[in-house]
Amino acid sequence: MEQTLRDGLNDQILSIEVSLIRKFDEQTSDVPDILKLTLGEPDFNTPEHIKQAAIKGIEENFTHYTANAGMPDLLKGVAAFMKTKYHLNYNPADEILTTVGAEEGVAASILTALNPGDKVIVPSPIYTAYVPLIRLARAVPITVDTSDTGMVLTPERLEKAIEENGGDIKAIVLNYPSNPTGVTYLKEELAALAEVIKKHHILAICDEIYSELTYGDEPHHSMAEFAKENTIVINGLSKSHAMTGWRVGFILASADIIKEIRKTHMYLVSSTSSISQKAALEAVTAGIDDALEMRKEYQKRRDFLYEKLSALGFEIARPNGAFYIFAKIPAGQIQDSMQFCVDLAKKAHLSVIPGIAFGKEGEGYIRISYAAAMEKLEEAMRRMESYILGK
Repeated sequence: MEQTLRDGLNDQILSIEVSLIRKFDEQTSDVPDILKLTLGEPDFNTPEHIKQAAIKGIEENFTHYTANAGMPDLLKGVAAFMKTKYHLNYNPADEILTTVGAEEGVAASILTALNPGDKVIVPSPIYTAYVPLIRLARAVPITVDTSDTGMVLTPERLEKAIEENGGDIKAIVLNYPSNPTGVTYLKEELAALAEVIKKHHILAICDEIYSELTYGDEPHHSMAEFAKENTIVINGLSKSHAMTGWRVGFILASADIIKEIRKTHMYLVSSTSSISQKAALEAVTAGIDDALEMRKEYQKRRDFLYEKLSALGFEIARPNGAFYIFAKIPAGQIQDSMQFCVDLAKKAHLSVIPGIAFGKEGEGYIRISYAAAMEKLEEAMRRMESYILGK
């Protein structure tokens, strides 16, 4: 076969696939009357005062490059936000970096931290971006199944994974509250994991983008509360302030780590959009509690879906954060998650994401996003009930 220029491209790029979440969403878009609960896109609009701050920035011609790390006022605002919300103390001068969304924060952190051959523990099921990024760094993802431990990584399971790899573990990636499971780590669970992480001198890369969307009596806790020197915290405004399109994220870590990540960030994107940073400053200051009303609505939706799906025979781990339900397909139904979701879309005109999209440990599950209006969720459950019960 004749060789093409494509054949000579980066072999790591050639070996990874486009996100199955996006592929499946597009695949079902042509189904007539399809109701999609697929993507993690808040159905709320960005709060008006944040939009007005951006408009003012445009009118004042704040349309040029900012400092590579971000506007100094924004960095100070993020430091104050993190201290107020999560009792974290970071110096805005050299311990915080503004990124183009949390995803660039994850990418820049992984590309900076890892060398070829480094082993990285990835609890699974997990969001689709982390493993491909680890492979792009030519490092080695070590997936650890959490499906039998309530979708959380236990200290015992972590110790076992480290032992099985001869103690040769460079880092761990944690995402909590989790996409796809909606499960988050409680304070005592994080504290116990932190002891193992510190004991083995592991770097914890923690994606906490859903930190403002937690339900129940216990607020979000960050790994940095227990192992600051070992932790890179990644956060942003996409979910908390319905600002997905603005693309603003943050990395928080010790100054020596931020200094190196800043180089990667510089050569990837130079700096975050100036106008988006103006909006972000308003969000983390005047809008510090903007997520509260959204969170109340998300919790109502979660409770509704949990009740309806449980009644239909779905098993669900505690969904105490984010806006996803990760449900085990009931016995007697198609157990292959891709086949189940294709059949559901064709017969019930309802699109949800197959669990296999989040790793082989997600097989047999489906992910439902409840970032949709209640009337849509009610109709979705009518369609799901009709499909499951064969009505």
